[in-house]
Amino acid sequence: MTDYTAWERLCTLIDDDPEIWPSVQQALQGETDGESDDEDGGDQEDTDESGVDEDDGADEAWGALIDALDDCGALAYLHADDTAMELADALAGVPRVVRLGLDTDEVGDIDGDVPTASAAADALLAPSGLALVFLEEDSDAYPLVVVPRESVTEIVDTAGALGFVARQLP
Repeated sequence: MTDYTAWERLCTLIDDDPEIWPSVQQALQGETDGESDDEDGGDQEDTDESGVDEDDGADEAWGALIDALDDCGALAYLHADDTAMELADALAGVPRVVRLGLDTDEVGDIDGDVPTASAAADALLAPSGLALVFLEEDSDAYPLVVVPRESVTEIVDTAGALGFVARQLP
């Protein structure tokens, strides 16, 4: 699997919104500003056989993935000092949680930080076949996505192969 294919697979594993992969693809191609390096649509000398820039735009693609997830509402974006109530509120707006009609109030009742509350959130999601996955961004951020439980291992492995950290919380 080429990196390009791995990125596409990661996007589809995390969420089914059709705008996520094109955003990541654009970052991989180095066209985040909407302009290419030459008139043909890219600087061919800097791309490999898969069409991905040799510097591969991985950091930009990871950022684009997180931004696209946020734009489509699939991301519960928290900070280390946020509370369980803020996690409950963020999860209540995530489309997969909304579609199931899950009541996240019990998560908000947890005493503790985001990682502690995440355990309760994951337990709430488990009977529905969903899991909470953390996408590492920076030391203070907690970008969280709700994914099918059966996809967690592949998400973690694919992100790791691409040089990034995704892990199931807690």
